[in-house]
Amino acid sequence: MAKLITMASQLGSPRLDGRAAVAGKDAPALYFGSTLINNRFGLVDTISKEDGKGMTATFFAKNNGEYIRVSTSVPKPDGTGRATGTILNPTGEVIAAIREGMPFYGEGTILGVPYTTGYAFQGRDWSSHRDLLCRLSEITLTSRS
Repeated sequence: MAKLITMASQLGSPRLDGRAAVAGKDAPALYFGSTLINNRFGLVDTISKEDGKGMTATFFAKNNGEYIRVSTSVPKPDGTGRATGTILNPTGEVIAAIREGMPFYGEGTILGVPYTTGYAFQGRDWSSHRDLLCRLSEITLTSRS
């Protein structure tokens, strides 16, 4: 998680500014400095490639109470591409911690697939960027069978 946040922070401060659709879904435009993150996969792919063992990464932007995947290396369950434009499960085990402004680390289900996962808000002060969420996960061995 720290590497993903560090890499993004090197681009500049995070902010939401305007709109930028992801996979046909209207979403807030997530920037780090002047770099638009929506539909750009360099950061999340770097994390995935460096690990090489099923690691995935995601940037979410909050929109009307939902967290939308605006950049991700998580595949769609049917294998037809990236899961951009999908939302964090609004009734899943992760969202309760997120709604309290707390990070989540542990077992979680992402689009029906079990992962060992971590979710954290971007920024030094958890409460300062509650609309920008980062996720780093390692797919569990049971999901590879």
